[in-house]
Amino acid sequence: MSPANPNRPLTLALSKGRIFDETMPLLNQAGIEVLENPETSRKLILPTNSPDIQIIIVRATDVPTYVQYGAAHIGIAGKDVLYEHMESHPGGLYQPVDLNIARCRMSVAVPDGFDYHNAVKQGSRLRVATKYTRAAREHFASKGVYIDLIKLYGSMELAPLVGLADAIVDLVSTGGTLRANHLTEVEEISQISSRLIINQAAMKTRQAQLQPLIDALMQAAFDPASPN
Repeated sequence: MSPANPNRPLTLALSKGRIFDETMPLLNQAGIEVLENPETSRKLILPTNSPDIQIIIVRATDVPTYVQYGAAHIGIAGKDVLYEHMESHPGGLYQPVDLNIARCRMSVAVPDGFDYHNAVKQGSRLRVATKYTRAAREHFASKGVYIDLIKLYGSMELAPLVGLADAIVDLVSTGGTLRANHLTEVEEISQISSRLIINQAAMKTRQAQLQPLIDALMQAAFDPASPN
């Protein structure tokens, strides 16, 4: 269905985990209640207490794609995902506001005892494992460091431990997983949080329906009483 179809419920794309959990209070403050829990339900399309709004559950990396191509009208995605997505899919999305949820940081980590300072001298070369290839490539290029990128999608911490990579670029929250695997966070690349994203065509054709939802989410995100 096209995002312009006036009979189609407004569709919000979310991923499981922190983004979903931290979006729920914002939706609740906006008067929207999701009627099923994605952790216990097998459904990928979740109803809400409003017949005009539904939630779809997709992988975090797929949220911008669903929104950009109109399968969802609106979504919430981390800056990390958006930065990688926009390299190969420029345009097609509005990003009106940082909701300041699911906060963490993107960092470089290496095995305990690894001499990172000497390893990143200009002209040196490193093997770096990450799924954030654009961010890693641009970060090390700014230092004049050549890198061999090894793209992984999970268990990033394992790569240096088995000799696959010298370093990893990954998201860090508390750092507990790094410490448990004898890795040290040596450099922060950027602060990460999640943004509201909107399909451009839907914003033009269904603005009267979308704008109240956008305004309600923005107000909830910046309400001092909000748990976020």
